[in-house]
Amino acid sequence: MTSSETLLQLQGICKTFGATRALHQVNLSIRRGEVHALIGENGAGKSTLMKVLSGAYQADAGQILLNGKPCVIGNPADGRNLGIAMIYQELNLAPALTVEENLTLGTEKSTAGFVRNQREAIRKALELMEHPHLPLNAPVRSLSISLQQIVEIARALVTNASVVIMDEPTSSLTAADTRALFRVINRLKENGIAVIYISHFLEEVQEISDAYTVLRDGETVGSGRMADVTIPEIIEMMVGRKLHEMFPKTDHAIGETLLHVDNLKGRHMPHGVSFDLRRGEILGIAGLVGSGRSETIRSIFGLERAKDGMLTLSGSQKITAAAMFPRRAMEKSVDLLSEDRKEEGLAVSMSIRANTTLSSLTRFASLGGWGLINLRKEGEGVQRWIKDLGIKCQGAWQPVVGLSGGNQQK
Repeated sequence: MTSSETLLQLQGICKTFGATRALHQVNLSIRRGEVHALIGENGAGKSTLMKVLSGAYQADAGQILLNGKPCVIGNPADGRNLGIAMIYQELNLAPALTVEENLTLGTEKSTAGFVRNQREAIRKALELMEHPHLPLNAPVRSLSISLQQIVEIARALVTNASVVIMDEPTSSLTAADTRALFRVINRLKENGIAVIYISHFLEEVQEISDAYTVLRDGETVGSGRMADVTIPEIIEMMVGRKLHEMFPKTDHAIGETLLHVDNLKGRHMPHGVSFDLRRGEILGIAGLVGSGRSETIRSIFGLERAKDGMLTLSGSQKITAAAMFPRRAMEKSVDLLSEDRKEEGLAVSMSIRANTTLSSLTRFASLGGWGLINLRKEGEGVQRWIKDLGIKCQGAWQPVVGLSGGNQQK
């Protein structure tokens, strides 16, 4: 690769958080008009590296070169001004504002104190995104997730981004929306824009990417052209050893029925859903977006009110589905990991410790759950889960918002 072909280089990037080494001598080189996959397990350093590139974090060592020239990215505004746009997994939009207001938010241009119209730049961006007729006056919250993502990408184009970072862009998209996104990415490539693509879906990564870089434990362990590598080879680089089975089977016995769902009905379940879940069993629920998958689970936990149906727990505890609510579900040993961890699953400004024990504090309290919390016992329990789940953090006191997406999920 010659310097004239290289748009962006990260050389020897290092970043630590207290005693935690997040990045060590990481190198990344991106060509103009290239889709470059950044691959690694949860906690490998992908999000940290991209936050360094976008200006959210400052590196402890190393340098960033744009068009062959060293640059300093002290904050996200510096990154935007240099043409680097970050699109996070959890979309960063103002739901109550219109499409047009979101497209220009933070980059408004003014003359004599009056905000100038940027309709021409918006029109070009939306044409490139294959959505020239997207209603500019519509509130963003009225759009589907896929159209909200279009708005997020178009905002990067309005600011003349030359590098667009996409973090898990298809995690909430249907297959059809994913195909549409891939067409958009190919149009970005045709216009000379480089895309850094982060995803755990390796087949998807292989299809859309021209090149790749693999991180493991905060270090670069492999890079090259995507056409020259196989998925098993990528996985071997990610985990540091040969992986003979992606989903190894374990010997276990299927026991008695723990949950019987009978004729559960809701907004997207007019005909009723029925199934049994047995001890030691993993039950998959599949279907298209809008078919009622999430509503089924949320109704069982009580986050959404069911219209009809009966739940039987442990073979004898019968509960009307419409009478279920989260506190009652947890009392019956039913819990939920929400797909929307930012809004429903976590209190991101609070610590790892607080989030881990928030819904089970009575386990650490005296007098059968009514007395003072035993802080030592609580701390030991939290440390055990940090170790068992391999949560990469500075300590149990660290706010959850400072963790990578994968570690937040853990």
